[in-house]
Amino acid sequence: MEGLIQALGAYQTFNPSGWVAIYRLLPMWAGVVCCVVGVTLLVAGGGKMFRVLAGPIGAVLGLLWTPIIVTKLGLPDVARMATIVAAVLMALGFLLPTAITFLGVGVPLGLLAGQIAGQQDFLLGFAPGFIIGGLVGALLQRPVAAVVASAVGAWLFVIGALSALHQVDGVVQAVASKPWGVIIAAGLFAIAGAVYQLAVRPSPEEADKLRFEKAQLKQRQAEQHALEKRWGVK
Repeated sequence: MEGLIQALGAYQTFNPSGWVAIYRLLPMWAGVVCCVVGVTLLVAGGGKMFRVLAGPIGAVLGLLWTPIIVTKLGLPDVARMATIVAAVLMALGFLLPTAITFLGVGVPLGLLAGQIAGQQDFLLGFAPGFIIGGLVGALLQRPVAAVVASAVGAWLFVIGALSALHQVDGVVQAVASKPWGVIIAAGLFAIAGAVYQLAVRPSPEEADKLRFEKAQLKQRQAEQHALEKRWGVK
């Protein structure tokens, strides 16, 4: 578990090799599970299922971003602060997924704006970038959720595939040694998943409407059948 947490630390920096290397810490069965979950997220993760995904995403965001924000703002490094924030964001994600899209878009833009403003004026850059980015993420909940779910699903799928196959196929090590190839493959899967969810798969509202119309049609057919049976019409 400690090794997995240390491996996740690679995602706090620009470290493509470290991002991909996490597959070595997963057992084969976990790799298979990641593949199944990844495919599910690619085809349906941006809908009502995003509530289930928002919790773990919130926890990961808390673990990865809390130390960065604390350091940038010059706040005292409170022990276990990242763990506490991760637990809070996990609960918040399950209860209010929109909050995770707010943070998921707002925090990166805030960090970028703060970086542009410089360390001395970091907060002056971070605050407006965070608020504006967060509002955009909240207003564009469905497309953001579809893109995020597709990105997470694609990464889980490729990492899961590497983990599931690396003990039985020596080719996997050669593939993993080229992290940019793995990242590009995940990116292509993510684009395909996002396009499918946004352009092909009905939105939750449209799906509810279709189910309602189908139920109404079924009820009318049942009433028509009962009427015909009552009057002996064949």
